[in-house]
Formats: sequence, C-alpha cells, structure tokens
Amino acid sequence: MALTEADHIWMDGELVPWQDARIHVLSHGLHYGTGVFEGVRAYSTSDGPALFRLDEHLDRLFRSARMLRMALPRGKAELRAATLELVRANGHRSCYVRHLAHLGYGSMGVDPTGAEVQMSISSWEWGAYLGEAAEQGIRLMTSSWRRNDPTVVPTAAKATGPYLNSALAKLEAREAGFDEAVLLSTDGHVSECSGENIFIRRGDVLFTPPSSAGALEGITQDAVSTLAADLGFAVRRENLLRSDLYAADEMFLCGTAAEVTPVRSVDNREIGAPGPMTGKIRDAFSAAVSGEDERYRRWLTFVG
Repeated sequence: MALTEADHIWMDGELVPWQDARIHVLSHGLHYGTGVFEGVRAYSTSDGPALFRLDEHLDRLFRSARMLRMALPRGKAELRAATLELVRANGHRSCYVRHLAHLGYGSMGVDPTGAEVQMSISSWEWGAYLGEAAEQGIRLMTSSWRRNDPTVVPTAAKATGPYLNSALAKLEAREAGFDEAVLLSTDGHVSECSGENIFIRRGDVLFTPPSSAGALEGITQDAVSTLAADLGFAVRRENLLRSDLYAADEMFLCGTAAEVTPVRSVDNREIGAPGPMTGKIRDAFSAAVSGEDERYRRWLTFVG
C-alpha cells in the first residue's frame, strides 16, 4: 500500500524530517532481518487522538527484543513520550504508528556482535488495510507456504526477518486473485494470516488458534477476546484444521492494521459475511477504540 508521507519521523532521540530518515546500506538488520517492530493505531476521539493499547505494544517490543538478545538503548517511558510527541508533531487525528528497533551499522556477517541498536518511530495516515473489500468480507486462500515453526524462529517475537514468510504468502494469494492468505503450521494446523489473527464461530463459541500453532499472541486478538466475553460469547484458543475454516458459521480476522475484518470465503468455500456475531464484535471494537465505551478507556493513551 502506498505511504501517505507525514512531516516527521523520530530517530534515536530526535525528530527528523520524513525524507531525512535514513540508515546505512550496510546495516545488519537490512541484510539479516535482525529487528523487532510494533504497529499501533491512533484513533480520533471526542478528547483528541488516542493510541490503542500503546503500553501493551511497547511491552511486547521489549519482549521481542529480549528473545533476539537485543538490548534496547531507550526505555519504555522515553518511547512512550516520543510516540505522543511524534503524533502531535505530525498533526494526526488518527494514524498508524510503527516502532522499529534494528541492528545498524558496525558489523557484517551473520554474527551481530558489534552492531548497535537503532530505533525509530514513524506515523502516517492509513485507511482500511485490506481495502474496500473488507467492509463486506474478504476472500482467503490457504497458502502453499507454511508458517514459521516456533522451534525454528521465535514466533512469539514480532521480528522483522520472519515476515519474509508472510510476504511470500501474501504475494501468492494476491496473484491468485484473493485478498489474503491463510498459513498452516508445519503439522497442518491453522496458524494465522500474513498479518492477522483468525477467529471462527462454530455454534455459540468463538475459536482462535493458539501461539503453539505459530500464531502471534495478538494484542488486538486479546482485545477481541475480551470484548466477545463481555458480550456473553464463549472464546476458546484451540488448534483448528483447514476443514474447520470451511465448516465455520462465521469467520473474521483481526490485527492492528486490519482491525476487525469479516471473511466471505476460504478457498472458494462461501461462509457469508459479515455474520451477526462478527457485526456485534466490530461495533464493540469501534466503540472501544473511539472512547465511546467508558469500560475500555483504560486501553487508550490520549495524545493531549
């Protein structure tokens, strides 16, 4: 998707003009995928822009870095303040925010010793991640690529390198005429899509794959589970087979970029979308991120 440029990007402690945000071509992260990142959305509310679950995203950034043995040179409080400063400086009412920490210039070869960690925060206006089709439901296909195995790379870390797996699956799906790809684990269980967690409804119960299937422990996934439970729906994290998707009564995806997106079909098996439970969860999510539902204001960090 094309980027909508903003005025500033935060890099290693200071705001720089968008076009001046550069790294060296010999940065370790560029060659070997040694980096971690987060995506956060800011939503327009009656009290100004507010970031959705910023603290949880920053906590996961630090967990991911620890798994990759990267010592981040900036603390959580500084990154939190820098995020708010950036959104204010760019004048966003709503936007997407990308936190990135990667190994920079100073070492070449697979061994990352000697490469310093560089950090940046970017923000830009970003609409529906899966396009206009997301409103009425998207079309999925099962990818021929399998999700990274948790014993090969730490799938609990939101790391840059392993997303090559997602990029290949996404390209395959788009070239075949679908909107998004479903990835299976190496043992054949449903994992997630290229950048979203999966939920299906069967009867009165919502199911979502566990992290042991290679699915990222999604922050939006957690929010959706909470919203669904508060609506009176049972939610279970269980292994799912490809056939479970075909037999689902409803299906939707969720993630920071995708938010809550209904699914219309999987591998040309029609499911129908949006279903009634999906509609209720989408409405509850919208009320939470916009600050309209007071019960979830704890999830919002107001830019001020």
